[in-house]
Parts: sequence; C-alpha cells; structure tokens
Amino acid sequence: MILPFFALAMVAPNRQRSFRTAVVAHVLLVAAVGLALLHSAAALPVVGQALLVAGIVEGAIVVGWRLTQVPKSQALEFLLVSPVQPKRVYRGEAAVGLARLALITFAGAPILLLLTFSGRIRPDDLVVLLVMPLTGGTVTGLGLTAWAYESRAVRRWGELVTIAGIVLYLLVGVLAGENLRLWLTWLPDTLRWWVLELFAWGHTCNPFGVMHYWFDQARVAAVAANRMLGLQEMGTGLVGLLALRGSARLRGHFHDRHCRPLTEVTPDTSGGVGDRPLAWWTVRRVMEYSGRVNLWLAGGFGVLYAAYVVAGDRWPPWMGRLTFQLVENAGGIPAVVAGLAVLAAVPACFQYGLWDASAQDRCRRLELLLLTELNGSDFWDAAAAAAWCRGRGYFAVACILWLAAGLGGRAAIWQLAAAVAAAIILWGFSFALGFRAFARGRQASGLGSLMTLGLPLLTVGLAKMGLPQFAALTPPGSVCYAMFRDLDWTWAGATVVYGVAALVIGRIAWRRCDRDLRDWLDKNSGRRLGD
Repeated sequence: MILPFFALAMVAPNRQRSFRTAVVAHVLLVAAVGLALLHSAAALPVVGQALLVAGIVEGAIVVGWRLTQVPKSQALEFLLVSPVQPKRVYRGEAAVGLARLALITFAGAPILLLLTFSGRIRPDDLVVLLVMPLTGGTVTGLGLTAWAYESRAVRRWGELVTIAGIVLYLLVGVLAGENLRLWLTWLPDTLRWWVLELFAWGHTCNPFGVMHYWFDQARVAAVAANRMLGLQEMGTGLVGLLALRGSARLRGHFHDRHCRPLTEVTPDTSGGVGDRPLAWWTVRRVMEYSGRVNLWLAGGFGVLYAAYVVAGDRWPPWMGRLTFQLVENAGGIPAVVAGLAVLAAVPACFQYGLWDASAQDRCRRLELLLLTELNGSDFWDAAAAAAWCRGRGYFAVACILWLAAGLGGRAAIWQLAAAVAAAIILWGFSFALGFRAFARGRQASGLGSLMTLGLPLLTVGLAKMGLPQFAALTPPGSVCYAMFRDLDWTWAGATVVYGVAALVIGRIAWRRCDRDLRDWLDKNSGRRLGD
C-alpha cells in the first residue's frame, strides 16, 4: 500500500525539485559548520545546535508542510470513500516524508565522516549529530501535522494552555531565574523540592540542553549518555503518539475544511470585504493558524528584556539576571532584533496567503482569478497584506527593544535609525523575492529556507569565525551590526544594494505579475503534475 506513495513522490517533478534543493542546502550548511569547526574546535557546541535547528526546520518543511497540505485537496475525497482507509493514506504520506527527511539528514554524513577522520569529532559525536536532528525534525513535522488536524475548539484551548505555560515559563525561568529558590521560600519543603527538580529537569533535559551538555568539555560521560538515550526514547514515544493522533484526525480535518461553512473554521474579522477582496481573502487564509503562541513567547521575553535594559543597575536584586546575561553574551539587543526581523520576514518569503498546496489547486484558483478584473497590483496588495499581518507582531517587539536600547543608553539615535532601516530593507527584499517566485510559479519553500535559515546561520558562522566585517554584509547581519559598532561604508554599501535590489525586483515582479501568472497557467493547465 505504501509503494504507490513512494512511486508518486519519485516521479512528481516539483517534489523532486524541492527535495534536491533541500539536499543541496543541507550539504552546504554541513560544509559551512564543518569549516567553522576546522577553524576552531571550540565551535563544536554551536555546530550541534545549528544542525539541530536545521533538522527541526527541515522536518517542519519536508514532513509537516506536505502532510498539512494533503487535506486541502478535494481529490482526497475519492480515497476517503474507497477501500483505502484514511489511516493508510496518512501512513503512506508520512512514510514518504520521513524517508525524504532521513535522506536529507544523512546527505551530510560524508562531511561529518571527514571531520571524524580528522579528529575534530568522535564517532559517538557523529551518531549524535545525525540522529538528534532527525528525531527533532520527525517530532516537529508530525507535531505540526497533529496540531493542524485538530478541530478549531481543541486548537483554541490548546493555545490557551500553551500561553499559560509560556507565562509560567517567563515568570519562573526568566524573572525568577537563579533566584527561584528565594521565590519559593513560602512553599513547604517537599513541594519546593519538587518544583526545583521539575525546573532543573526542564532546563537540562530539553533537546538543546542535552545537545549542549553532550559537547561540554566538563561533561560526565555516563550522565550525558543517559540524558541522550532518555531524550531519544521520549522522542520515539512522541512520534508514535503523534502519528496515531494525526492518522485518526485526517478524515475529520478534511470534513472541517470542505464540509463546514468557512466562518466556522476561520477567525472572524472586524471589517467586511470592502474594495480589496483578494487581500481580505488572503488575510483570512493566513490567520487560520495565526501563530499567537510564538508571538506570545517572543513578545513576553522581549518586554521583560526591554525592562531589564531600561532598568540597568536599578533592576531589583530579587529578580533573575542570568537569562538576560546569557542573551547579552550572545549578542544582546542587536542579535535579538535581527532574529525578530527575520521572523517578521518569514511570511514575506513563503507567501502563505497566495500559495497553493499543489499545481492543480493553483491552476483551478488562477482560472477563476484571472477571469476577473484583478490585476498584478491586486495580487501585490494581497500578498503584502497577508505577509504584514503575520509578521507585524515580531516587528512590534523589535520596536520595543529598539526603544529600550535608546532609553537605556545602549545605542545612539543614528544607530537605531540605521537598524530600523536595515530591518525594513530586509523585509522588503524578502517580500520582493518571494512575490517574484510566486508570480513565476516557483515553489517558495527553498527560497524561504535560504532567506530565513541559511542566511542567519551564515551570519552566525561568519561571526563565530571572527569575520564580523563579512557577517555584516548579509541581510540579517546588516540589522544586527548597525547597533554593534560605528557604521562604515562597507555596511552602508551592502544595505543600499539590498534596498535597490528590493526595489528593482519588486517593480519587475509587480509589472510582470499578471503576464507571468497567465504564462504559467497556459503551460501547466491540463498537465498531469504529481505535485
């Protein structure tokens, strides 16, 4: 039963193209971190963290993205009423996604083997660098799928529980921090001990904590091995539970999408359609999964960090400082706002509002849209409205931190202005490239991964290698280094180039959008695409 799913994945041109792109991007990433490790053996913990982040992102794209797009196709209805059970459809698609994720992960094995032979990493390190990203990506992909398949009521309650957990984390892990024991003095001894143990366990036994301890020079080998094995066992159990839940909800999620009124499955808006119907539709579409949990986490920490920066030496001694000091050592406000700028640019790169799950769905939608009086300006306006609606929250948090940096004396007014300008240019550059890819019918996943994952990792790698002058030339680095040091002509020149490129590419994409969409439709309408 699973073989037809693998056969379709092997012959589908777009899926093969995206797979090859992901493999090349992963190999380049492993090569980059390998060079950083050859340059300095102390970069090994950073290498592990970078590969773990890459595995999580790849799992979200390769596994999660595909599985969440499957129920959007009404063609699935024929499989659901056939002898092929929905659970088998889910298992087949999941097996294909996990196999592709494994091939992408192990594509970097030859480079890691060379590092092993050179003595930079041990053989057990090689296993960890391959298995942990694969497990993290699998859990992430299946977790996102299970979450997307849940009913709106379950997702709403799940968001409330998660937000409550974020607030608790901000209070315990950030505000209390190293003074948590002082905060808990009013609790009974037994309950205080359990709270402290639970906090310590969550701090040390999460994937990033386990990876960091594994490469710690002062580690205890037995403890590191126990934590690693325990984490893998937990990940395996989560994979099984998430797969069972996802397969059980496939039919229900399909019915939610296609057999219920649109107003019951998408959030309400305060205004009507107005004279911008396409923009109204794209905004409603992207806000079906609004990402409020991530915004609460980023916003909550950003507000607390801004308060710490403004308070300075007046920060109360009974509040924690350690978390903020770790952030300061990792780059402080410049690094945080650069990350927020990248997060704000994610929907601009991927074009969530306009993109469709498959070429067939895109053809059907364009056949209707291109018969109307909508033109390239309407598509541009709709894409910009959807991208800004999803990314503006992160930009607002960055503005709070910029304001705190000015009030706290961390940066001059001209440095803040330069950082804001660089962030706007980063968003505009990302949007121009993403919209151009949309108009030409090219999958935005590869471009989005390059802009939102590859370039930030390249910036961090260059900075860790002691090459800040080159790190400042990347789009994320231009935002970060605007507040790090006195501006020079190199930084200004690179930023101006990105701004001019955004204007040129954006104008070309806007002017040729209608023609490019019609050309793509003429070439692909009626074709059999295993997308």
